[in-house]
Amino acid sequence: MKRREFITLLGGATAVWPLAAHAQQPAKLPTIGFLGANTRSFDSQRQPAFVERLRELGWIEGRTIAIEYRWAEGSVNRAAELAAEFVRLKVDVIVTSGTPQVLAAKQATSVIPIVFAAVGDPVGAGVVATLARPGGNATGLSLQQTETTGKRLELLREVIPGLRRLAIIANSDNLSAVLEVREAQAAARALGLDVVTSEIQRREDIAPAFEALKGRVDALYVAADPLLNTNRMRVAILAVGARLPTMYSIREPIETGGLIYYGPNFADLNRRAADFVDKILRGTKPGDIPVEQPTKFDLVINLSTAKALGLTIPEAFLLRADEVIE
Repeated sequence: MKRREFITLLGGATAVWPLAAHAQQPAKLPTIGFLGANTRSFDSQRQPAFVERLRELGWIEGRTIAIEYRWAEGSVNRAAELAAEFVRLKVDVIVTSGTPQVLAAKQATSVIPIVFAAVGDPVGAGVVATLARPGGNATGLSLQQTETTGKRLELLREVIPGLRRLAIIANSDNLSAVLEVREAQAAARALGLDVVTSEIQRREDIAPAFEALKGRVDALYVAADPLLNTNRMRVAILAVGARLPTMYSIREPIETGGLIYYGPNFADLNRRAADFVDKILRGTKPGDIPVEQPTKFDLVINLSTAKALGLTIPEAFLLRADEVIE
């Protein structure tokens, strides 16, 4: 082969190589931004349930879909930063739980679809227009706080027949918690209970709040909130120290010393959130997907905490419990 012909051939091959290399590049996978409100360990049952359901629907992590995980660790400011990061990453869907986190995501984007696995009152918090027609870029699952709050207090009174004075502790910076407090106050008054409300905004507020409650109340209702969830062990220790039986609207604190949980099964809610993601990735607009309600509820009690408080739990109550932690 002549030198000139070889150079011509080589030049042509060089021009083709980048095109061939480009053709072999894998297409960008649809990407989910998973924004955990608390910590990875806190979501140890929720996040796997979400991924498992995605797999059943044909979305296999690393093969047909990519998932970017971030954890707000109970901080609303961090949730806002992470939501903004997802927007910069141009994820296809943001998945999160909790009113502050959803509002942070909505503040970051009005374009990227948002799926919430759990929000106390999506309409009252301004997350969606209506449950049937959410509108905008967010949809997901509501916690039905209105219906379940009264049931929690009825259960608490079964365990404490002499219940007269109830304390409610909540993060006043969390709109969902504020709405839950209103429901708890109304339910308590309907049952003839006196109510004391204790507001916190920082970790440093928790211990003084318990100190102020000592000797004033018979039991404590803990409103759902990432700050209180992240500090759940601290809350449990202080509650036992103050001889206060606790009722939660989040399950995980019962594993670290809380007394009773009644409410939706959060692993199931996260599993169902995957169905919303599936519909969106297949072309349905989030605003056209109705918000759904919980269908699976759990009653969980920690017997070790009951013993520490000197409480005898009625046998009928234990038989109704979905889980008893020894």
